[in-house]
This record gives sequence, structure tokens and C-alpha cells, in this order.
Amino acid sequence: MSFPSSLYSSPGPYLPDGNMSHWPEWNWTSPKEFVILGFSGWPQGLRVLLFALLLPFYLATLTGNLLILGLAVVDPTLHTPMYFFLGSLSAVEVAYTLVLTPRMLAGFLLPPGGQAVAASTCAAQMGLFVALGGSECLLLAAMALDRYLAICRPLYYPQLMTSGLCWCLLASCCVGGSILTLGLTTAIFWLPFCHGGPVNHVFCDLPAVLVLACRNRDLQEHVLLAACLLLLVLPLALILLSYTRVLVVILGIGRAAGHRKAFNTVMSHLTVAVLHYGCATAMYTRPLQSRSLEEDKLVSLICINLTPLLYPAIYTLHNRDMQCALQRMAGQSTPGAIHQAILT
Repeated sequence: MSFPSSLYSSPGPYLPDGNMSHWPEWNWTSPKEFVILGFSGWPQGLRVLLFALLLPFYLATLTGNLLILGLAVVDPTLHTPMYFFLGSLSAVEVAYTLVLTPRMLAGFLLPPGGQAVAASTCAAQMGLFVALGGSECLLLAAMALDRYLAICRPLYYPQLMTSGLCWCLLASCCVGGSILTLGLTTAIFWLPFCHGGPVNHVFCDLPAVLVLACRNRDLQEHVLLAACLLLLVLPLALILLSYTRVLVVILGIGRAAGHRKAFNTVMSHLTVAVLHYGCATAMYTRPLQSRSLEEDKLVSLICINLTPLLYPAIYTLHNRDMQCALQRMAGQSTPGAIHQAILT
């Protein structure tokens, strides 16, 4: 199935109330399938080259996050609230990567005209993406709260940040992301579509599907902005306030023991938060009328491939606990360590 190139980047002129001007109501439909265009319009040589370059990034991202998750689960010294949340974040990132990156890589190999997917598959893909991304946003805020209590309220930290509270915070992040997902996905797929479903993206992303709607979509845009407020602005404000207070306390310690370790931990968390919220803000806070779907696809290459690759490196590069746990795991897997374990 193929579509005119004019449908790839712009859905056409809009009336002042947001409706399509050249699509009569009898042509409004609820399509049984959408067509993911991906990068099928790009030169084949470039697509194959990008596929070969980005596939190792995908494998490295998956390996790094699985390694962090495994260490957080297996190593007893990492059974603390901070590494509980870090392992949870890695688990969410693994699922997020599995949902998006294979689809993005497949977008380089699609035939001309794209690939058809059922409307239910498109909705499920959008829902999983938003749920995982939203849960990650809230989880980063929970990690900031944990560091704030650990550094600014050290005497009360063991009583406050219990195992039960950690699980409650994790469950709240997942439930919050899922509830917002249900509202967003339902609001978007409630609309009729008038383009036959060509999605100019590598997956069923929110703006790429929403621009295909015929009816006034002001309500859906407001719902999307409200979700951005809840998932991006408010958690980011909490993160910045928490880490600002934490940095003030750390700098006030001077050269006391643990100063450098705490500072590196906070800076790694803050760096990941800025990268994550920066990508999400660039993707979803722009108005639809001023949006270029081709530019969105280019931004998605960075947000889906390069940014997640940095997360494991940032969390482990200056983290002595993770490095020691990795060394212990590597030492236990050597023949000498195995032989010693057998003898004892």
C-alpha cells in the first residue's frame, strides 16, 4: 500500500476551528489499520547504513540496563532504596527499549509505502510507549525524593524510606503512567480519521496519529498538554528543587567523607533527568500546527537510540558501588573463583 508524498508530512490546511477543510464528513472513518511509513521514503543506501550503525547502540543499551538490573537484584550490597529505584528504572528502560527500538530499526527496512498495522496494534503500541515513558518520568522524581531524604534528612531516612514505601512509590509511578495512558489513548482514538491511516513516523506516536484526525481536536490537544504538565513540568520541578537542596547540603559538608560520592551520585541522577525530560519536552510540547513530522522522526532517532545508551554509562561510570559489584560478579565467574568456591 502506498500513499501520495503530500500525505507524508502535512495533513493539509485547517479551518479556524481545527477541522480539515477539504475532507467532507462522509469520508471520515475509523480505519481498521494504519500504515507506518517509517523511513521508507529515504534512499535505501542511507537506510541500510543507519540500520547497521544503530543496531549496536540498541544491543549496548539493552545489555547495559540488563546488567544494572541484574546487579541490583543479585548483589546484597546494592539492596538499598537508591539501587532499588535504579534497578526499577533500568527495568522500565529495558521494556521501553524493546517496545520502541525494534520498531524504529524496522522502519529503516520497510518497503516503499510503509507497513500496515491493525488499529488495535497501533493503539496498544501507543499505550505501552506512553505508559512506560510516563512511569519513567515519575520514577525519576521518586529517585530525587529518595536522595533528598537520604542527604537532607539522614537521621529519619531509615525510618522513612522503608521497603514498603519503596514498593508503594514504584507502584504509584506505574499506576500513574497507566492511568494517563488510558486517558490519552482513548481521547485520540475516539476521533474519526480521514487520511486512511498513513502514520509518518517509526511507530504510532501521539502527534503523528493525532494530525490524521478530521474533527476538531482541541480537546485532545488540551489533554496532551495536561499530560505533559503532569508528567514533565511537575516532576521536573520537584527534581530540580530536591537536587538543588541536596547540592547545597553537599557543598556545605566541605571535604567530609562521602562528599565526592554523594556529589557524583546526585550529578548522575540530574544528568539523566535533564536528558530524559529534555527529549520529551522537545517531542511533545510543540503545537501540532507548527510541527514537522519529518523533524520529529529525526529527533526520535536521538531520543530512542542515543539518549538511552547514555543512561547505563552515566549511572555506572562514577558509581563505585556499581563498579565494585560488577568486579565481584566478574570475579565470581572466573575459573579460579569457581574452583575456590568448589573447594570451600
